[in-house]
Amino acid sequence: MLHILGGAALLLWGLRMVRTGITRAFGSKLRRAIGASLGNPLLALLAGLGVTLVLQSSTATALMVSSFAGKGLVAAGPALATMLGADVGTSLVAQALSFKVSWLWPLFVFAGVVAFMAGSATQVHDLGRVAIGIGLMLLALAAIVSSTEPLRDSPAMMEVFQSLSDDMLLGVLIAAVLTLAAYSSLAVILLIISLASTGVMPVSFALALVVGANLGSGLLPLMTTLRSDPVTRRVPLGNAVFRLVGALVALPLLPYLPPLLAHLETDPARLVVNFHTAFNLGLCVIFIGLTQPVARLTEKLLPDRPAEADPRRPRHLDESAIDMPTVALACAARETMRMADAVENMLKRTMVAFETDDRKLTGEIERQDDVVDSLHEAIKLYLTRLSGEAMDDEQRRRCIETIAFTTNLEHIGDIIDKNLMELAAKKIKRQMRFSDEGLAEIRDMHARLIDNLRLAMGVFMSQDLRTARRMLQEKEQFREMERTASDNHFNRLRAGRIESMESSALHLDVIRDFKRINSHITSVAYPILEQAGELRQSRLVQKKPRRAVPGRASEPETSETAAAPSTLPGDAKAKSAS
Repeated sequence: MLHILGGAALLLWGLRMVRTGITRAFGSKLRRAIGASLGNPLLALLAGLGVTLVLQSSTATALMVSSFAGKGLVAAGPALATMLGADVGTSLVAQALSFKVSWLWPLFVFAGVVAFMAGSATQVHDLGRVAIGIGLMLLALAAIVSSTEPLRDSPAMMEVFQSLSDDMLLGVLIAAVLTLAAYSSLAVILLIISLASTGVMPVSFALALVVGANLGSGLLPLMTTLRSDPVTRRVPLGNAVFRLVGALVALPLLPYLPPLLAHLETDPARLVVNFHTAFNLGLCVIFIGLTQPVARLTEKLLPDRPAEADPRRPRHLDESAIDMPTVALACAARETMRMADAVENMLKRTMVAFETDDRKLTGEIERQDDVVDSLHEAIKLYLTRLSGEAMDDEQRRRCIETIAFTTNLEHIGDIIDKNLMELAAKKIKRQMRFSDEGLAEIRDMHARLIDNLRLAMGVFMSQDLRTARRMLQEKEQFREMERTASDNHFNRLRAGRIESMESSALHLDVIRDFKRINSHITSVAYPILEQAGELRQSRLVQKKPRRAVPGRASEPETSETAAAPSTLPGDAKAKSAS
């Protein structure tokens, strides 16, 4: 039993290596292949089959397709057709691995290690990982078969399987649970084939386990996407419906199937894998014409959440306004303001997290970034659907400005999530404290950030030139605040302040990230100033070429950074405007 468990674990690990290597080497290409074929049900089915043959995981394919559906890039009907193809694909992988080719495992492992160790390209490393994974899978199957052979001579084990064979439903449930635990229906199917090949279990019970593994493969993506929005969960739900109907139809027929399948091949292992393939092919033939009705069923079972209940869903992007650029741009602007409010909320709570050392709050702020990311994606896709021919130059400029502003807001959310919250977690874990003076400086910079973000929202909506000039002056003033805070911190270090020494790296990282956030905030002013012709082409001041001296090569024209750089045409003009 220990050898069987070790072989099963090695099989799972090999399968994981194959999936990881393929995803790293060709993941983006596979996603594009699925995305390009989802408009046609037949092409979608073939794409699901092909991608699953490569990935060796219908669950991975299901999660890809679900993400497309969740973003509104594909309807549920074609997505379900992809899943039918994916299930056929995983059965074909089981067919290939069921042949007696385990003697090839040393070749795959050797070639994989050579490619992984000697290959200079990243893709060669990944393909080496794939080869090692295949070799480990073949080795695991051979180990499982050799470990189960002694069980044929165990009267107790034979009696156990004989008693289980009378309860087909229990076999279905056992295999479904094993599939959920192993996170792979293919691994469970290969384990069943290995056990059946040694004659340890009756063929009818092995078929019940195959049905259970297929049912578990439908439940896996559904369990994985439990916390996702209803649109994303509809594709896994529809696939689970296919599996459940197939299991209910096949269950009463199981005692009568072995003699029929024996007409094709009598070897128990081949009989089991043929039933697995026939089961998935049958579901494909039956349901390929019913994907739309099943999609409508999933919409009824998982209706859209009210906009207020799901902050990640856009509220102001009116689909009926797509053909009216003026209205559509106004809708996008309203949604952008909602996204800016979410970023402002994250930024406000960031200072609270640093001051209170609240772990729960840092987690909430990190989850809030998912809202910002979702809104950014929705606004971007909405604006890219606007017809370029229907917009004039001013509308095109506004469209580009909106995308740029939402992109900067998304970057701010990432800085808060990936950088500042990581720093807050480090501060909490190590029980670090800022000095009173340092904390006061961080508070002042944070308050200035909030004011600048609100000012940027006003600049975006009003497109006011005077306010845009003020926005850019705020960038210079914030830069000066950052310099002063850094100098004061180094002075405290020189004075030997213990709390400053302990939190030095943390303190400098926080003010650096504040400066980065402010740069993203103030960038909203650039398009307006550029449109008004009030931006310099370069912040470098050109020197006049020196007069040539006989006997000495003339020096090329050089440039140096201005002592007090400004992106405005003149300080006097900027001051009068402000």
